[in-house]
Amino acid sequence: MRLGVNIDHIATLRQARLEAFPDPIVAAGQVLLGGADGIVCHLREDRRHIQDQDVWRLKKMKCRLDLEMALTNEMVKIALKLKPEMVTIVPEKRREVTTEGGLDLKLKSQNSKVKTNEYIKNLIKAGIVVSLFIDPDEEQIRAAAKTGAQFIELHTGEYARHTNKKNLQIIVKAVKLAKDLGLRVNAGHGLDYNNVKPIAKIQGIEELNIGFSIISRCLEVGLKNAVKEMRRLIK
Repeated sequence: MRLGVNIDHIATLRQARLEAFPDPIVAAGQVLLGGADGIVCHLREDRRHIQDQDVWRLKKMKCRLDLEMALTNEMVKIALKLKPEMVTIVPEKRREVTTEGGLDLKLKSQNSKVKTNEYIKNLIKAGIVVSLFIDPDEEQIRAAAKTGAQFIELHTGEYARHTNKKNLQIIVKAVKLAKDLGLRVNAGHGLDYNNVKPIAKIQGIEELNIGFSIISRCLEVGLKNAVKEMRRLIK
């Protein structure tokens, strides 16, 4: 089980005062020292936290970078130039506090489907692994399997809000279906030190992507130690 750590909230704090600190790239170094397998960051269209220069500086670190982004012409052009190891396509709403759910792949028009598949094809052709952030829903998983993307990342927000056997089994079944359809699986959103263990035990999930809880924990124990604690939990 790999651990990807999202550093968006380091940039959120920096942007609150438009200072040069705290520096997400320095934070990324501490995250890697703590045992993370890669860095995750979301370059939003509104640039509310991570900035363009951040992703280029992260790329120079030669760490495994997962770039979260909306599937737009602007973002695809940036990804094709940056060439991170992975791109995770996520939905975006201007007024959302954080990503509120997964992509809706099943309601797209035929023209939208063709455009989506073409974007994904171009990213893969450039050597970038593509993941789709979706809810653990059968129709969404089946739709994702038709896009050509290699990975899905299952949205664990509902499980995180209501950590019970029912919501855990929904994730388990979603992983099995995805694997049966030839998809590789990551998971994330809302996972913390209290609810991560059952998800980490699910066979078939390759990586957990966690941000807010680790960044919050680091205020008490430091970033490197916060990552180490999470690493121990998911092993």
